[in-house]
Amino acid sequence: MSQRDVVNVLLDRAGTGYAEEAGITLADKPAPLFQLLMLAELLSTRISADIAVAAARELITTGYRTPRRVADAGWQELVDALGRGHYKRYDESTATRLGANACLVLDKYDGDLRNLAEAADRDPKRAAQLLQEFQGIGPIGSDIFLREIQDVWSWVRPHFDERARRGAQRVHLPADTDSLARLAPDNRAAALAAALVRVTLHDEIAEQVLAETR
Repeated sequence: MSQRDVVNVLLDRAGTGYAEEAGITLADKPAPLFQLLMLAELLSTRISADIAVAAARELITTGYRTPRRVADAGWQELVDALGRGHYKRYDESTATRLGANACLVLDKYDGDLRNLAEAADRDPKRAAQLLQEFQGIGPIGSDIFLREIQDVWSWVRPHFDERARRGAQRVHLPADTDSLARLAPDNRAAALAAALVRVTLHDEIAEQVLAETR
């Protein structure tokens, strides 16, 4: 099969973005951008991606959808929500970071991360630097945010980080960003990047894709 066939199988098997899995409908609007920031922070901790996504989904479905709502929440409220999502190992420190980050979004960006894009002059490297000013978000967290938002913020695209490129090698796809971008269907670069990351986390996905495309 061709490389494009491999991509199609991979997307069928694992092409749900982490934001979508967490119940976030990504759009260039304040609430979903903030929800993605929370997800990126949760995924940055040394805990399984499945638990991080479940915790983000619990926060969102129980009403913690905006920076104002999170900033106004009591610390124990956030700890309890994280616990319901089984995010228990780092629940207390994460609750503190979520509250601090919500306040920073309000104070620095007037509650709207579209203002971060403006402050970065729509430069992905500068955006990554600004994202890393949030507590708990380092290079991995900023990569997660930019990887997931690239089909909404088209100026970020293509964004295939080091983990996605390792996944590409695992299923015999090119491991450079431009080649992967050319293989991605329209408006599905983020989905392909997420699928490639899952390849690095779940050996069975890689095995299934390789078996189907031999």
